[in-house]
Amino acid sequence: MANQNTPSVPEQEQDSNTLRQIRLEKLRQRQADGNDPFTITKYDVTAKAASVKADYEVTEAKFKEEAGDDEEALQAKLDTLKEQPISIAGRIMSWRDMGRANFIDVRDSTDRIQVYVRMNDIGKENFKEFKKWDIGDIVGVKGFVFRTRKGEISIHATEITMLSKSLLPLPEKWHGLKDQDTRYRQRYLDLIVNPNVKQTFVTRSQILREIRAYLDGIGYLEVETPVLLPLQIAAAAKPFVTHHNTLDMDMFLRIETELNLKKLIVGGFDRVYEVGRIFRNEGMDPSHNPEFTSIEMYQAYTDYHGMMDLIEDMYRTLAKKICGKDIISYQGTDIRLGEPWERLTMAEAVKKYAGVDYNDWATDADARACAKEKGVEVEEGENATKGHVLIAFFDAFVEEQLIQPTIIYDYPVENSPLAKRKPENPAFTERFEYFIYAREMGNAFSELNDPVDQKERFVKQVEARRALGDMTGEVDEDFVTALEYGMPPTGGLGLGLDRLVMLLTDSPSIRDVLLFPTMRPLPKLGQEQDEADAGEEEPEA
Repeated sequence: MANQNTPSVPEQEQDSNTLRQIRLEKLRQRQADGNDPFTITKYDVTAKAASVKADYEVTEAKFKEEAGDDEEALQAKLDTLKEQPISIAGRIMSWRDMGRANFIDVRDSTDRIQVYVRMNDIGKENFKEFKKWDIGDIVGVKGFVFRTRKGEISIHATEITMLSKSLLPLPEKWHGLKDQDTRYRQRYLDLIVNPNVKQTFVTRSQILREIRAYLDGIGYLEVETPVLLPLQIAAAAKPFVTHHNTLDMDMFLRIETELNLKKLIVGGFDRVYEVGRIFRNEGMDPSHNPEFTSIEMYQAYTDYHGMMDLIEDMYRTLAKKICGKDIISYQGTDIRLGEPWERLTMAEAVKKYAGVDYNDWATDADARACAKEKGVEVEEGENATKGHVLIAFFDAFVEEQLIQPTIIYDYPVENSPLAKRKPENPAFTERFEYFIYAREMGNAFSELNDPVDQKERFVKQVEARRALGDMTGEVDEDFVTALEYGMPPTGGLGLGLDRLVMLLTDSPSIRDVLLFPTMRPLPKLGQEQDEADAGEEEPEA
């Protein structure tokens, strides 16, 4: 027998406004009868679904051991649980109507549990009112734990209370919520009907907790730096702009936490890190979101080799803590985090995967000729140096090959404005990036601490942008001043938390690991959405 208050036509096939109106009328009737659920301010929850089932298993096993083969003795012991009432609260997820007795599934923050609701136990009038409730309503249940004849651990309700009325129906049981766009836009609904999604975000929290524990354990101090900045540095990333009314000035949401963290190294903190929300006014794809979380760490008196050792050890530690092993599966590929990571200079990597030797280029012109021969695009004219060409070869031939954890180091100075030059070869810097599954996961330097060199590089960045017509970038004079007071030799590293979470949760898109990813608003009624999506690419399902 179906729940008498469930429409005969599946809810998903009815007009949503009609369904909402039906439920709203039910709510209004309850309110008129003096049973408004929204006046309830608290409910005494004494147990969670997962622990109820786990505890019952333990208790039942103990009783069986004590009773031996005596079934009556075992039942007598189980009957004592009737005198040990518990209360849970959660959302009704399914309903099986058997007349004067009903089974509902209630989901709380830990699991689902079946609840047996019988008219003889809660009273005729209460039962009559209960039968008007809907799937999706949030309820409180008091009762005792038992196992049904079919073997399912359940709660036998002695009292049931509506705590909140759901005015909109949940997605249909057998098909659920599968549309990716809807899942990302309505994450709350995704979490309700796709419980496995919740585990991804539980794991994200665990990852962040373990990173903090790791860094704290080796002497790092967590700090916070400003999100709103008074100037736009001349970096490649484009910032979001806002306006400060009191100061009557434009301000910029940060695109990194680097410069302020290094000021703290100048100030005498030897090891600092920040878990920072970063904002970049750029494109979107399965591995990029305009706002994301980075973790940047800086350590005085070490260099980029020290940061290489740190990141390898941290990843192995995280994999064992989170996944229980240091070989993990990502998108069907085993990633061997526990083995020593391959370390190649950029020139070595290009030689290995492209068959081109940087050292064979005597001049910039030689490099450009080689690029033309191999079909690698570089800047026209004489602007493309040997360093620019090497980077272009790396992008064209190398990155897609770096499936297993690989550290690529010694980057050309052309694309490393904040890294220290290699003393023995000033055309390169002491910088590395590490790659997993052909994806850049983090970036590190032996930090530049020469204020004169730093000022010159900042000026060149600004001039290059202005030559392209972009007049917004500025030199961060305060950072240069900080360096003039002296910064010790320092290693720095930044990693994207979201990509790390993608890796350790086997998630294909960054939107799968962000609770509320950035989305274009849905068009208003009567408007059509512009299909020219300004660089936004929907991630693959």
